[in-house]
Amino acid sequence: MKLDILAFGAHPDDVELGCGGTLIKEIENGKKVGVIDLTQGELGSRGTIHTRKEEAAHAAEIMGLTIRENLALRDGFFEVNEASLLAVIEMIRKYKPSVVISNAVTDRHPDHGRGKELVERASFLSGLIRIETALNGVAQEKWRPNLVLNYIQDYYIKPDVVVGVTNQMDKKMEAVMAYKTQFYNPESKEPTTPISSKEFIEHLKGRASNYGRAIGEQYAEGFTCSRYLGVEQISSLI
Repeated sequence: MKLDILAFGAHPDDVELGCGGTLIKEIENGKKVGVIDLTQGELGSRGTIHTRKEEAAHAAEIMGLTIRENLALRDGFFEVNEASLLAVIEMIRKYKPSVVISNAVTDRHPDHGRGKELVERASFLSGLIRIETALNGVAQEKWRPNLVLNYIQDYYIKPDVVVGVTNQMDKKMEAVMAYKTQFYNPESKEPTTPISSKEFIEHLKGRASNYGRAIGEQYAEGFTCSRYLGVEQISSLI
């Protein structure tokens, strides 16, 4: 199965928070979109592997994803090594995305920056014919995406690209709140975390409003890219 876009997150809910609106917009425009979660988020203070798996499946249904898989790398301890690179390469070659999107370049949680490095390196290595991988005993062909972008998470980072998601914001927030063990729930008895407060949800909307204002939208999501982004003509930017 070939996907148009394959988004990676170090933890279940990273993708929803960072680029959920953009993915929903692309799906509404007929694109096939998938998500790969690198870990099961097992070190999180709230919820369990089981509840997070259920929440991720619910969020995937809300967004309309074509596929969602979890590589079950070790939360908090995965490294950018041969084993983890090959695991990501297998997913890229399996789904052959034109666009890959992954975690922020740097962030409060160290898994995020490390996830970015892992996916970006794997996206390049996936195009090398001498790296051999197989899925279910069948050799995979090399594949390199045309574009790798990084969404923005907790830390403010000046974006290189901003995507308007005004019409998708409600559904994005619905997908975020599908993680009912993780985010604001006044009835929860679980430990308080930096993302479980009502203020965090307001921050998330405020960030989207800030990016949106720059392009004349109510809400938008920002992305960075490690290479120049070219256009055929400047009118394409209007």
